[in-house]
Amino acid sequence: ISPVPPYSREQPIFTTRAHVFQIDPSTKKNWVPASKQAVTVSYFYDSTRNSYRIISVDGAKVIINSTITPNMTFTKTSQKFGQWADSRANTVFGLGFPSEQQLTKFAEKFQEVKEAAKLARDRSQEKIETSSNHSQESGRETPSSTRASSVNGTDDEKASHSGPAEAHLKSENDKLKIALAQSSSNVKKWETELQTLRESNARLTTALQESAASIEHWKKQFSACKEENDQLRSKIEELEEQCNEINKEKERNAQLSRRLQELETELQDKELELEELRKQGEIIPQLMSECESVSQQLQDAENKNKDLEEKVRTLRTEVEESKHRQTNLKTELKNFLDVLDGKIDELHDFRQGLSKLGVDN
Repeated sequence: ISPVPPYSREQPIFTTRAHVFQIDPSTKKNWVPASKQAVTVSYFYDSTRNSYRIISVDGAKVIINSTITPNMTFTKTSQKFGQWADSRANTVFGLGFPSEQQLTKFAEKFQEVKEAAKLARDRSQEKIETSSNHSQESGRETPSSTRASSVNGTDDEKASHSGPAEAHLKSENDKLKIALAQSSSNVKKWETELQTLRESNARLTTALQESAASIEHWKKQFSACKEENDQLRSKIEELEEQCNEINKEKERNAQLSRRLQELETELQDKELELEELRKQGEIIPQLMSECESVSQQLQDAENKNKDLEEKVRTLRTEVEESKHRQTNLKTELKNFLDVLDGKIDELHDFRQGLSKLGVDN
C-alpha cells in the first residue's frame, strides 16, 4: 500500500536517488541495507496539515515513512553518506549517495524543511494563544456590558442583550477548551517525542563509546601485529645470512667436486701406469731385479691408491653431508616463507577490517 494515497494533497517537492540503510535494532551499531539498489527518496508536503515527510518505496515495500519535526537533525558522516534519527519509527535512517553534491542538496533541503516545520509549529502555537486571549477578553467584556444593560435598560432590553452575549461567551469557551485540549495533547506528544529522542541519543552515545573501545582494541591488535612483523623481519635477516652461508658452502662443495675429479683423473693415470708396469713384468723375465723394484713401486702405488681412495671416500662423505645440510636449510627456509605468507595475509585481512570499521563509523 502506497504511503501517499492518490486523493491526498501531499505533493513531492524534492526527489533524488540513494541507497537506503537502517540501524541494526539488536546492536544499534551496524547498518542494515533496506534496499538492494538505489531507490527514489522524496520530500512530500501536506498542505492540509502543513507537515513534511520523507518517503521512499522499493517496489511494493515502504522503506522510509518519516515525518520531519523541528527536533530532527541530518548529519553527514562521510562525503557520500548521511543519517537522521526518527523517534516515532524508533530507528535511524542512513542514505548513501552517488556523489557529494547530491548529499549536500539533500542536507540543505532537510534543513529547509526542518525550518519550515518549526515555523508552522510556531504559527500554530500563536493561533492557539491568540484564540485563548480573545476568549479571555470576551469573557471580561461580557459581564460589563450585561451590568450596563441591567442598570440603564428595561427588563426586555436585558433579555435581548444577555442572550446573544451568553451564547457568544459559551461558544468562545468551547473553542478555548478545544484549543487547550489540543495544546495539552500536543504537549504530551512532544514530551513523548523528547523522551524518545533522549533515549535514542543515549543509545547512540553508548554505541559511540563501544565503537571507541573497539577502535582502541584494534589499535592494540595493530601494535601487536607490528611488533610481530618486526620480529619476522629480523628473522628474515637471519635467514638471509644463513642463505649467504649456504652459498658459501655451495662454493666449497664445488671446489671439492673439482678436486675430486682431479683425484679421479690422477687415479686413472696411476692405474694406466700400473697396468703398463705389469705388462712389462710379464714380457721381460730377465729383468727380475728391476721387476722387484717395479713391484716395490707397484706396492707403493697401491698404497697411494688406497690412500687416494680413502681420501675420495672422505670427500664424498663430506659432499653428501654438505648436500644433506643444504637440503635441511632449504626445507627450513620454505617453512618459514610459508609462515611469513600466512602472517602477511593476516595483516592484509586486518587492514581491510580497519578500513571497513572506518567506513562504518
